[in-house]
Amino acid sequence: MSGGMGTKGGAFKVPKLRVAICVLLALVMSLLAAAALIEFRDSGLARRTFVFYAIDSGEIILEQRMLRRSGTLEGDIARYVEEALLGPFTPDVLPVLPRGSRLRSLLYRDGVVYADLFGDPVLSPPDWNDVFRGFGTLSAGVKRNFSSVGGVRFFIDGRPAFAGEFR
Repeated sequence: MSGGMGTKGGAFKVPKLRVAICVLLALVMSLLAAAALIEFRDSGLARRTFVFYAIDSGEIILEQRMLRRSGTLEGDIARYVEEALLGPFTPDVLPVLPRGSRLRSLLYRDGVVYADLFGDPVLSPPDWNDVFRGFGTLSAGVKRNFSSVGGVRFFIDGRPAFAGEFR
């Protein structure tokens, strides 16, 4: 017996059964991964990120949510904005805009989103700096989650809000 481990030529031999089991496991894992990807793609869901701020510290709080796709980019953006306006799931975190803010209409044209909000909640904030920051946060979120969006214009009851700020 020359050459090492008691096998001809010193090569390590793996039993054929062990190789077959490894190949079978790899095949099963590959099939499961492919099925999961197909299921995710066909489920009609998209992962979206939302930014909120902690009440006490002002620290950024990120939330990820799975939103159902609507079939159009404009519809998907509207769903994102509506979901952001609902506010955070996390306790002790501020909403993007004052509670009760709602989307009135949304248009997407030539890379620009035009979002019109109902005025009552938005026009009676405790602090206008919070509203300005909220519009900035919402604008950044739309751009981050929808790469084709180049600008966001906000309106309150049909009138421009912070015109020219969120381009």
